[in-house]
Amino acid sequence: MADPAALGARLASSAVAPLVKKLFVKDQPGAALVTKPVRISGLVSFRGEKRDITPKDVEKIADELVRRALKAAGPGERPVDAAEAVAVRRALTYSLAALGTFTIEDYEAVALGPEEFARRLRSESAVTVTTFALSRDAELFYDQLLHTASLHILNFFTQRSTYIARQQTSQSQQLARLVAAVDVLLERLPSQTREDAAFEERYASYITARHGTLTIYGLDVYAGTSEWPLDTAYLSLEATRERPGEGGTQVAAERVLAQHDHVLLRGVAGSGKTTLVQWLAVTAADRTYEHGLTHLIGRVPFVLPMRRIVRPGSELPMPGEFLTAVGCLVAGEQPPGWVERVLRAGRGVLLIDGMDEISEDRREAAKRWLRELTRYFPGNLCLVTTRPSAVPDKWLDPTGFAELTLSPMARDDVATFVRRWHRAAGADESVGAALLQSVRAASELNRLATNPLMCGMLCALHRERRGFLPQDRKSLYEAALTMLLERRDVERDVMAVRLPFAIQIQLLQKLAWWLIRNSRSEMDRSDTVRILGEAAPAMNLDGGGEDVYRWLLLRSGLLREPAEGRVHFLHRTFQDYLGARLAVQELDFDLLVNNAGRTEWEDVILLAVAHARPKEAEQMLRRLVTSDPSAGTDGTARGKLLAAAALPYAAEVAPAVRQLVEEGIRSLIPPRTEHEAFALAEVGGDLVLHLLPGPDEALGELAYLVPLVAAKVGSPSALHYLTRFRRHTDHRVQLVLAASWPVFDRELYVREVLTHLSLRPMVPVHGPDDLRALRAIGGWPVIKVVGAYRVEDLTELIVPERLTRLSLDAPHPVEGLAWLSAFPHLTDVELDVAVSATTAQQVPSGVRLNTPEAQPT
Repeated sequence: MADPAALGARLASSAVAPLVKKLFVKDQPGAALVTKPVRISGLVSFRGEKRDITPKDVEKIADELVRRALKAAGPGERPVDAAEAVAVRRALTYSLAALGTFTIEDYEAVALGPEEFARRLRSESAVTVTTFALSRDAELFYDQLLHTASLHILNFFTQRSTYIARQQTSQSQQLARLVAAVDVLLERLPSQTREDAAFEERYASYITARHGTLTIYGLDVYAGTSEWPLDTAYLSLEATRERPGEGGTQVAAERVLAQHDHVLLRGVAGSGKTTLVQWLAVTAADRTYEHGLTHLIGRVPFVLPMRRIVRPGSELPMPGEFLTAVGCLVAGEQPPGWVERVLRAGRGVLLIDGMDEISEDRREAAKRWLRELTRYFPGNLCLVTTRPSAVPDKWLDPTGFAELTLSPMARDDVATFVRRWHRAAGADESVGAALLQSVRAASELNRLATNPLMCGMLCALHRERRGFLPQDRKSLYEAALTMLLERRDVERDVMAVRLPFAIQIQLLQKLAWWLIRNSRSEMDRSDTVRILGEAAPAMNLDGGGEDVYRWLLLRSGLLREPAEGRVHFLHRTFQDYLGARLAVQELDFDLLVNNAGRTEWEDVILLAVAHARPKEAEQMLRRLVTSDPSAGTDGTARGKLLAAAALPYAAEVAPAVRQLVEEGIRSLIPPRTEHEAFALAEVGGDLVLHLLPGPDEALGELAYLVPLVAAKVGSPSALHYLTRFRRHTDHRVQLVLAASWPVFDRELYVREVLTHLSLRPMVPVHGPDDLRALRAIGGWPVIKVVGAYRVEDLTELIVPERLTRLSLDAPHPVEGLAWLSAFPHLTDVELDVAVSATTAQQVPSGVRLNTPEAQPT
C-alpha cells in the first residue's frame, strides 16, 4: 500500500494550478496586476448568500483533486477505499470553502507559508476526524492534499499581485522554488510503498544529523572550535576540468554532478573534498528543496568513505550492505531491497570519498566495483574523490567518469572562510579581521591560506594565541605538520600502516634540503626514490625507497606529483621549513650565510635562525650584519635587512648582538632620499615591509618616502601595507598612493586605497580600463591621461560631473579641444605639448589652459 501522505503530494503543478485558479475571480480584460493588499474573501469566485452551504463548484474542484491523486497511485497502492475517498473529498471541500470566510489579506497569507495556511483552513472549516469519519490513512491523505492545494494557492497570490512580489520577494521566490521542486520530484520519484517512504524520511534526518557539521582535525584549540554547522561554514569552491587544446573550464564544485553524472574529483590534502561530500549529502537529504540544485531533488545520498567500507579480507559492499558498511544507525530499519529499488529508479547519489585512503592493491578491485555499480544501476549520480597522485590520469575514463580538480581558494574565499569560522566558533569578529590583516600582510601566511584545512588551522591557532601568529612561524609549521603527518589520519581512523612522526619529518627534510641546495622547486621521481632508499636502512624501515616514497606521497599530504615523474612539496613554505631544520642539524651555517643575497633563500635563513641554538643564531646574525672579508661577509644592505627580519625568530640573543643588528638597520630605515627608497625596495622586497615604520611614525617632510618604498615593492603584501597610509594627511603621501595604482591589481587597489583618499590627488590613467575602474566608484576629480588616447573614451568613460582638472601628456588628436565642453565643472587643463592659437581658442570659456608655450584664450 502506498503512503497516503506521499500519494497526496503526487500532483504536478500542471494538474493543480488550473484547479486552484477556478477558486478565484478572474482579472478583468486589460486589468493590471493587483498592486495593493486584497482580502482573500473578496477574491473567491463562489461566495453566495447561503455561505453555510458548500457551493457545487468547490465540491467539483475537491473531487477532481482527490480523483487525480488516486489516479497517480499504481495498482494495489490506493491508501483509502471508495468510502474513505468520499470522506476525504467532503473534508477537502469544506476546507477550500473556508477561503470565503477568511478575513486576512493575500500578502498576510503568503507570509504564513503553506503549512500554517493549510492549518488555518482546516481550523476555519472545523474539519475533524470524527465529523468526517476519517481513518488515519484518510486523514493523512486529506492533510497532504490540503497542503498541496495551499502551496499552489499562495503561489497563485504571488503571481497575481505585484504588491506581494515587491513586499515579500523572498517568500514569493521560495514558493516558486517549492512548486518547481515538486514537479521535478514527481518526474524522479516513482510510486513508493508506505514503508519505503517512511524510512526515507528517517534516513534523511539521519544524514542531516550525521553530516551536518564540519570538523577540522588535529587542532589543539578551545573546546567547540573544531566543529561547526555545515550550512554556516560551507564555502563554494571552483573545480577545473582540463580539456586538451582548450585549456581549463571552471564550475562551482557543488554543481559538478549537474554537468556530469559521474565525476572523479581530485584535490590536495585539506582542499575540501570531504566537506563537499558532506554538503552534497545534506543538500540531497534536505526536503525543503530551497537549495535550487534540481539535479539533487528527490535523490537519496549514500556517503561511502573508502577507508570504512574497505576492510582487510572483505569484499566491497553490495547495495543492500551500504548502510551497514558505514555504521549507519538506522541500517537495521531499512526495508528489504530498499537500496536496490532506489538505485534501480536512478535516484541515488553515490558519494565515494577518499580513493587514496585505501591500499594500492585494493584500488583495482574498487574500480571494478564502481564499474559494476554504474553499469547495472544507470541514471544515478556518482562522485569519487581522491588526492591527485593516488590514481593515474583517466583512471575511470572507461567507466564514463569526468575528471576535475578542486582549485585553490581565492582571496575573497579566504576572507569569507575566516568570517564564517569566527562566527560559527562564537569568536569576536574583530579577531577574524585581525587574522585577515595578518594573512594579507605576511607573504608566508598568504601562501599557506590556499585551502580550507590551512585556513582552519590559521583561524584556530590565531584564536588560541589571542592574535599572536605572524611572529612564530616555527610553531605554526610544527602544528600544521603534526596535523598532516600524524593526527589527521589517526583521528580519521584511516586504515594504513603509519610511519612514526619523527621518521616522516627526517625523511621529508632530506628531500627539502636537497631541493634548496640544488636551487630546484621540484625533483625527478628517481632522485626522490634514491634519497629515501639511502635513508631507509638507518631508520630501520621495511621496504625500499619506492615503498617509502609511495607512502609519503599518499599519506603525508606534503608531496605532490605535478607531472609524470616529477615531485614537489605542496607548499614551498613547508619545503623551506624542513630544509632549514636539516641545515641546522647538519651545521651548514656557511652555506646559509653565503646565500643571503638570494631571495629564494630568505625564508630558509629566517627559519634556520628559529631552529638554531642561541650561540648558532647569534653567529649567523653577526655574520649577516658585519663586514669581514676574512670571514666571507661584507655587511651588505641585504644582509642587514635579513638580520633585522631574523631577529624576532631567535629565542635568545645577547644584548651586544641585538644592538649590532639594530644599528645596521638604522643606517637603512627610514630612507632619506628617493634614491635610497628605490634602492631599499629593490634590495629588500617583501622583507623590508615588516621593518618600515607605520603611518604614526612616518612624520615630517620625508614621510612620503616610506610608502614610496612599498609602492616600488609592488607585491600583495605591499598593497596591504599601503592601506595603513590611506588616511594620512600629508599631501605628498596621498600623491604617492594615487600615483601607485598601476603597479597593483586595478580593482583591488581602487577598493582598498583610492576610495579612502580624502584629498583626491591627481590619478594617472593608462587606458580605458583605468577609466572604467574610476567610473565604477563614481568618477574622480583630477585625472592625468598617460599616453595616446581617444576622445570617445574620455567623453564616455569619465564622469562629467566629477572632473575638475585634466592633464594630457600626449599630443591632442585631430578633433582639437572643443570636446572639453562635455565636462561642466572642468577648471584646468594641462598639456605636455604646445598647441596652436586656433586650438587654444577651442577651450571652453572659464577653463584655464596650461601648456609649455601657453597661448592666450
